[in-house]
Amino acid sequence: MNKRTGVTGALTGPVGRWVVVAVWIAAAVLLNVMWPGIGERENNGAADLSADYPSVQAARLAEREFPGDGGQPALLVWNRGAGLNEADLSGIAKLTESLEAEPLPQQTGLLPLHRLPEPARQGLLSEDGSTIVLPVTFGEGADTEMLKESVAQLEERASAVLGGDPFAAAAGTGELSARVTGPVGIAIDAGALFQNADVSLLIGTVVLVLVILLLIYRSPILALIPIVAVGFAYLVISPVLGTMADRGWIVADSQGISIMTVLLFGAGTDYCLFLITRFRQCLTETPDKRTAIKAALSGSSGAIAMSGLTVVLSLFTLLLAQYGAYHRFAVPFGVAILIMGIASLTLVPAMLALIGRASFFPFVPRTPEMEQERARSKNKPFQPRPKKESRIGRLVTVRPWTVVIASLIVLGGLAAASTQVRFTYDLLSSFPSDMPSVEGFDTIANGFSPGELAPVQVIVDAEGVETGLAGQLADLGFVDAVAEPESGAQNSNIQLYSVKLNVNPYANEAMDDVARLRTAAESALTEAGVASAADKVWIGGQTATQADTRAATERDTDIVIPVVIGLIAILLLAYLRSVVATVYLIATVVLSYFSALGLGWLILHYAMGQEAIQGAIPLYAFVFLVALGEDYNIFMISSIWKKSRRLPLKQAIREGVGETGTVITSAGVILAGTFAVLATLPIQVLVQFGVVAALGVLLDTFIVRPFLVPAITMLLGKAAFWPGRAPVTDKEPTSDTPASGV
Repeated sequence: MNKRTGVTGALTGPVGRWVVVAVWIAAAVLLNVMWPGIGERENNGAADLSADYPSVQAARLAEREFPGDGGQPALLVWNRGAGLNEADLSGIAKLTESLEAEPLPQQTGLLPLHRLPEPARQGLLSEDGSTIVLPVTFGEGADTEMLKESVAQLEERASAVLGGDPFAAAAGTGELSARVTGPVGIAIDAGALFQNADVSLLIGTVVLVLVILLLIYRSPILALIPIVAVGFAYLVISPVLGTMADRGWIVADSQGISIMTVLLFGAGTDYCLFLITRFRQCLTETPDKRTAIKAALSGSSGAIAMSGLTVVLSLFTLLLAQYGAYHRFAVPFGVAILIMGIASLTLVPAMLALIGRASFFPFVPRTPEMEQERARSKNKPFQPRPKKESRIGRLVTVRPWTVVIASLIVLGGLAAASTQVRFTYDLLSSFPSDMPSVEGFDTIANGFSPGELAPVQVIVDAEGVETGLAGQLADLGFVDAVAEPESGAQNSNIQLYSVKLNVNPYANEAMDDVARLRTAAESALTEAGVASAADKVWIGGQTATQADTRAATERDTDIVIPVVIGLIAILLLAYLRSVVATVYLIATVVLSYFSALGLGWLILHYAMGQEAIQGAIPLYAFVFLVALGEDYNIFMISSIWKKSRRLPLKQAIREGVGETGTVITSAGVILAGTFAVLATLPIQVLVQFGVVAALGVLLDTFIVRPFLVPAITMLLGKAAFWPGRAPVTDKEPTSDTPASGV
């Protein structure tokens, strides 16, 4: 008995299978009793940018020197379509008086409208007199839940003072309406969208997976096995991640955990299907279910483990990212896939060993002898089922050049479209139009300059000399207005200029303007005789933060993508022992990624009317698509490699493609459907990620895996195995001498 047989025997034996199930049940119960769940340790206020980024340094300086201008601003937008009247302004002034006397939780600053004289109040109105914007500042350390609670109290206070609920009134009408926008409003709305999406995402994913499994396998028991396995895996994953977060090892936010839970069902079901399909095939070859599950586990465990390891290591490369949102994805996703992989190699075979052939009821797989005996017992003639030859397997071996050229034309054409993709870092643009922060922004844009939403803070250390900076900033073509400078609380030489742009402060154009503002400030200081001017200029505000976000994303993309490719190359080389196969397997998956990005852009831009996609999409999509796409290649190519030990390569390719076709197609449809569930949510960034990822999986499933990869293998012949041992070339089967390291 070799080591692998011994392990599989222990997992699936009469005692071992019960022990495995009992261990998983005990782990799920005990861990949830002893350790906190990940949902109890979410931190939605974690910073995305480190202290090394200029906007973060500017924010810290502003918080110290200009307490009223630092922190997180909420813009309270008041509007009446026919114009705000005196009663409206008086009521709003009473509200600011109340907020000054009894500040909200986390409130650090407020525009005291009640202290301003009448002319000053009128000066704050929009040109048509319909709108006024009052900033309320909250502490830098307040997380989304704290901000949400404070804004809820603000709404209650406003209703009590004004005698009505302006937050429920329709914006832009004859009623007095109020909306909270700006950084605080955007953060609250973003949290609400993901929070509301949790349950619908989970329910939609489970239902989708069940329906697809029922349609493909037509067995209610089989459809439930992957769901149960993923469920137990999640019951272990949640307290493990919760404890890691509790000890400060990771930071978990609700957005990442929600997406992780959904994708766990897609990837986890795939791993289960790889084993289940092999088990069903073995049941047609042996009457003993234990022998069948042992053979299935021995034959598929290597590919499953390799596939899971590929995904886990690819996800862990996100630890190299500097941007917090990417970095926070790495460990939760990696740990989740690792535990799911363990479940698919232990819990799933144990359940299959317990249920046996009944797993596939009512279409129970049987050996030819069992079918013959069954037909005899029913007094029916026995007709053995003819073995169907894979038409795709035949095509790729008979016309490999045609297949390769056609595949490259399709994929290459779609990949070319990826060069036309336009990116945005404007989170507000990904929200539904009826969200309060969006309505508030639209109201500001209609009544004021769009830059009113988030002014840029230009902070300089003038060393006490006159710089003329305000005039130089105002002369810039993209600047709408520059407020009078404020002096620092601790260092009077430090001055803050609040600059309102004449464009959307969240647009790419505005982010490009940040560098121009810095250049203008440095130039003004240099001309005034200030030494080392570059070290005495800080640019803060949301526009500067987004500019740093773009820089961080570009830096992370340049680092993570090559590392992912390198890691996968090393794993494939160790598994296949073929440099040539490693190269073309990676190349085909990278090609399908760019094809998915191009096709996704064509659909999102031309069919759905979206002007740009979120800047985070390429990196997320690459990590998931390349890792998961390589899964399918590994499972299919490992089948070809093993068959090539005893069959001519042409026959090995035919049988390998045919043998893995159904399971990979099923797995691909399920995984693509899981990604597509994300696209049903009213959050543009998830719609874009879901569309691109789903398309990438489908391209891998229906073009790369069944056509392109086996056709390339056929064209290369023995060279595909270099420098490993080439396959047999005899027409008759030979010994089981390994052709490669698989």
